[in-house]
Amino acid sequence: MAQQFNVKNAKKHESSHDRKVKELEEEISKTKYNKSTQSHIGLAKAKLAKLKEEYQRKAAAKGGGTGFSVKRSGDATVIMVGFPSVGKSTLLNALTNANSPVGAYAFTTLTCIPGLMEYNHAKIQVLDVPGIVEGAATGRGRGREVLACAQSADLVLIILEPFYPEHLEVINREIKETGLRLNQKPPLVRISKKPRGGIDIGSTVRLTKISEESIKNILKEFRLDNSSIVIREDINDDQLIDAIEGNKRYVPAITILNKIDTVDSQELERVKSELEPDICISAEKKVNIEELKGLIFKKLNFIRVYCKESGKKADMDVPLIMRKGDTLREICMKLHKDFINKFKFARIWGKSVKFPGMKLRRLDHVVEDNDIVEIHTG
Repeated sequence: MAQQFNVKNAKKHESSHDRKVKELEEEISKTKYNKSTQSHIGLAKAKLAKLKEEYQRKAAAKGGGTGFSVKRSGDATVIMVGFPSVGKSTLLNALTNANSPVGAYAFTTLTCIPGLMEYNHAKIQVLDVPGIVEGAATGRGRGREVLACAQSADLVLIILEPFYPEHLEVINREIKETGLRLNQKPPLVRISKKPRGGIDIGSTVRLTKISEESIKNILKEFRLDNSSIVIREDINDDQLIDAIEGNKRYVPAITILNKIDTVDSQELERVKSELEPDICISAEKKVNIEELKGLIFKKLNFIRVYCKESGKKADMDVPLIMRKGDTLREICMKLHKDFINKFKFARIWGKSVKFPGMKLRRLDHVVEDNDIVEIHTG
C-alpha cells in the first residue's frame, strides 16, 4: 500500500513538473521580445533552466541517462546523431572498418556500434547509435542513452536527409536540452560570490543583448543576490544562464546532408539553402566521403608532431596526433606516463620556437603543427 502511495506521489510530482515547464515554455514563446519584456523573458528562462536542471539531476540519481558502454579508443571519439533511417549505419561502414547492420526500416541499430576511421595517421573512433526522435532528451526512444553517449564525444555529426529538413531543428533542440552546446565557446563571464553588498556588474564591452536589470534578476533567481560579475563579451540571457550553471559542454559539430542521390538537383538546392549543411554526401554511393573525412580531421583541431631521439633523425613517417593548444605535458602523457616526472628538457624544431633546436625546460610550452620534438628525461 505504501509503495502504491509513493508511485502516485511520484506521478503527481512528475506531472506538476511537466506542467510548470510547459507553462514557462509557452510564456517565453508567446511573449514578444523587446526592451520592455527583455528582463521578464530572462527571468522566465532562468526559472525554466532551474526546473530542467532539477529534473535531470533526479533522473541521473535514478540511473537514467548513463549512455551506452563503449570503451574509448584512438585519438578522438565522434558520434553520429540523427533520426532513424537517415543512413548512419551506411555512413559508418563507408567511413570505417565497422560492419553496422543496414536496413530500409527504422531502428535498425539497437545498440552503440563503434568503428575506427584512419585519416592522415589519426585514428578516430566513430560511434553509430540508435536514431533519436522528438522527446529524446526526456528518454523517448532510448534518446537519453544516445544523448548521454554524445556527452563524452569530441565531435558530433548531425545526419539529415533531404525529405525531412525540419529534423534539424528538433535534433538541435534535443541536444541543447542535454547540456551540449554545439559549435560554441564558453561565454567570457566570471562570477564570484561575496558575503554582502548586493550585485556588482562590470563589463569590458557594450552589452546590447541583455539589460542590467535582466542580469540582476537572473542572478537573484540562482540565489546570487550578493555577487560580482565581469562580462567580457556581448552575451545574451541564455549564455548568462549557461555561465551561472557551469555544467555545459562545448563540442564542435558537422551538419551532414545524406542521400543527395535520391533527389533531383533543383530539390537538392532548395534543401541546401534551407539547412545550410557543412557538407552534402551520399553514403550509399560513397559521394564526398573522402571530403567528409578531411572535414572531420579539420574540425577535431588535430595537429601532427614528430618525435626525435637524441643523435638520430626525426621519424617523419608516423606523427604523434595532438590537438591545437596541446603542450609538452600532453605529449609526455601520450608517450609514457613516467615522462612527466622524469622530464628534464626538450628541444624543438618548428613554428612554436624562435630558432631550430631551441631548448625548453617548461612543460607548459604550446606546440604547433609539424613541430619536431626531442624529449630528454633523467
